[in-house]
Amino acid sequence: MPLTLNTALKLGRVSNLPTVWMNAVASIALTSTALGTGFPVLASGLILLALSCFYAGGMSFNDYCDRHWDAAHQTFRPIPNGDIKARTVLTLSLALFSAGLALLWFAPSSRGILAAAGLLALIIAYDVWHKRHWATVALMACTRLGVYMVAAFALSGSATQAVVILGLIQCGYTLLVTVVARLENKLANGYGFAVIPWMIALMGLVDGIALAVLLSPIWLLAGIATVVLTRWGQKYVRGD
Repeated sequence: MPLTLNTALKLGRVSNLPTVWMNAVASIALTSTALGTGFPVLASGLILLALSCFYAGGMSFNDYCDRHWDAAHQTFRPIPNGDIKARTVLTLSLALFSAGLALLWFAPSSRGILAAAGLLALIIAYDVWHKRHWATVALMACTRLGVYMVAAFALSGSATQAVVILGLIQCGYTLLVTVVARLENKLANGYGFAVIPWMIALMGLVDGIALAVLLSPIWLLAGIATVVLTRWGQKYVRGD
């Protein structure tokens, strides 16, 4: 069966992409400030596109790895719902990973490829093992830190202290989100309201607050915009 746009959006959980973009923009803004250069628009677009491929690929690969569990617990997901074959999802995931790596070849620093390889290793390890052991929540948390590292390394070949600290803060926040989500899965009716979607959306606000303090108050508006855009997208494409 053919891959439709609606199915692709669901597989990639694209409603959450604004949070990834804000993570990357925060890393790029801090890095470019440290370098004393202006915000690199073209390079930023390239890096954001690459990270979007990694995120969507990771989410699609997650559906592939969870297809048997989803068939019993989340039949609305594309594979158990019969929208797409598992092999097609695997092919899509690998294509997105490859596209992300290829895009980073054109980034200002080739070290972005090395950081991306580490990020992909974390994504794949989490997707393969997260239903088998609770400790893999740490892998998921580290993937958010990886977004900051890839953006910084692709731009300058290194990461500043500010980038690392902000990445670690988001790493801790992602760990909290993942733990809360796992607890919700154990409840018959969940929490009764959109806890996880809201927690995911608020990741962008964390970046906005940090940049408002470190760089300029105007960045707070970017954080708020990320929350609004993410919650709007989640109305059409589930992000949890």
